[in-house]
Order: sequence, then structure tokens, then C-alpha cells
Amino acid sequence: MPQKPLASLSLDLDNKWSYIKTHGDPGWENFPSYLDVVVPRVLEILHKRDLTITFFIVGQDAAIEANQPMLKSIADAGHEIGNHSFHHEPWLHLYSEEDIAKELATAEEAIIAATGVKPVGFRGPGFSVSEGVLKVLVDRGYRYDCSTFPTYLGPLARAYYFMTAKLTPEEKESRKKLFGTLADGLRPNKPYRWNVGGSTLLEVPVTTMPVIKIPIHASYILYLAKFSPFVAKLYLRMALLFCRVMGVEPSFLLHPLDFMTEQDAPELSFFPAMRVPLDKKLALMDDILTMLTSQFEVLSMSGFVQRAESRSGLRSLQPNFGPQQSV
Repeated sequence: MPQKPLASLSLDLDNKWSYIKTHGDPGWENFPSYLDVVVPRVLEILHKRDLTITFFIVGQDAAIEANQPMLKSIADAGHEIGNHSFHHEPWLHLYSEEDIAKELATAEEAIIAATGVKPVGFRGPGFSVSEGVLKVLVDRGYRYDCSTFPTYLGPLARAYYFMTAKLTPEEKESRKKLFGTLADGLRPNKPYRWNVGGSTLLEVPVTTMPVIKIPIHASYILYLAKFSPFVAKLYLRMALLFCRVMGVEPSFLLHPLDFMTEQDAPELSFFPAMRVPLDKKLALMDDILTMLTSQFEVLSMSGFVQRAESRSGLRSLQPNFGPQQSV
């Protein structure tokens, strides 16, 4: 039997409070959580499929004692633990390098205390990345980053965010570069190495549709399924086919809300697909995972990185994120 091409699978474990905070709603300061609902649900689904993936954990959640048993259960189940920042602010790329270093170090300490695992991989909240972030990752001995999202739809996502979030004019001004620019669509879809101050760091982009660079991660498929489940699944089949034809090994992204409904988190009912009944949503997620695993050998991020690092011919790029403004 021919060997399957590789894919990586990860889940950004954004918690309820982080979505409320980004949306501009009150009450996030109490750090409301749904981890006790979503973590067992996801772990059971992954166990049934014998999948080992990467969970990118927010440091603030790891620092809260009540959350620690759930987070420890992820590591105990054999999944990789990654760093998803401490405060989960999608404007991390606007931080000074000093503040980035503090952000990542604080998150590491909390994650290690909660799970017993030191992260070797990082994903910026809201795909936020900068040269300063990459420098700090190299300085702290990280093995890989996976914060880039090569899509042309960043400005559209930002417009939707500003239209739906409850932000002051000052907040909108400070977040005007969220979700990137049209130029992000020109970034590679395949892994490459960043050249950072004489050192290198492997970058594994979150995969978008080859050539046209529109999203293919699970939340986007669920959004399309609101209009037509058939079209949504056809879209994913086409995307995975294009990946195979063009030699793109998909880095496929999950989020907690892919496995939840408004009954689990009424405050987040404004998100797409949150009003889909749970049985239908989980059935569609099952179809999504079946499509991925039937066509690819699915690994955690570190498992994928280990295989990718052994290859020759990876591109090397200089960080170029344009002018940044510290906050």
C-alpha cells in the first residue's frame, strides 16, 4: 500500500473568557471557563480515532488551579502541549520584544506547573507574529512556530471583527492591524525556516487552500455547512485534493467551539455555527476528521516537525512583517 502523505493536527485551546475579552464584552476578568466541558469531549473523540495531536494552551488558564486537572489530563493522554501565550491577546505582534519575552516566559511557567510539560512549539493568538516574537522563540529554545496564516482574507476578517465586537474607537485604533493584510496571502503554504539573528526556526503555516489561499480549517468548514453541509464537505475534499496534488502537507486547525454549541456557552452564540445542534455538529466534525485521516498520516505538530526537519531543501526566509507599533 502506498505511504500516505503527512498532515499535522492541532487545537488552539482558547477559553470562554478569551473570546469574551476579544469581543469586548464584560465579565472576562473573572476568567469563565468551559474546559471541563470541551476537554473530555475532545479527548474522547481523539481516543476513539487513536489520534495524537497538539493542544496550544493559554498560560492564564494554566495559572488557575481549577483548570489544572483538565489541562493535565491532556498531557496524560499523550498529546503534545504547546504555548499559546499567557494573556491571549491577538495584538501580541504589537508588543515590545521585552513584553513578548515576559509573555512567553510567564505562559511557560504556568503550563509547566499545570501539565509537567515544557512547550517546544508556539502559536500566536489570532495568528499574531512578528520578528520580535520569532527572536524570543529562538532565545527561549523553541523548536518551531506555527503562527502564520497565508490568506488574502485578513482584511475581511478584521472588518467582520470590528463590525461585531463591542470596541471603543481607541481599541479599534490599537487593533487596526489585526488578522494581517492582503500580503499575507503571498506567504508560503509549506514549512520553511526563518533566519533569525543567525539562528533558524521552523515555521509550519496553518494551511489554506493552495493557490487561492482561502481558509480550510474546521471552523470555516462548519461555517460553510450552515448554508449547505454538502457544499462544505465538497469544499474540504477539493482542498485536500489540491494539497495532495501540489505537495502541501496540511496543518489542520481545530478550536474548542468546533465541538460545542450555544447550550455549552450561551455567551458565545454570536460565533458562526454555535446554533447548530450538537449531534449534527459532532457528526460533521467526524466527517471532517475522517476525510483528513483517510488521505493523510496525521501527526502532532512536533511529530510532523521531526519528519520535516530531516528533509533537505526547506526554504529559508528573512522575517518581514512591515512596520510594527509597540503598545
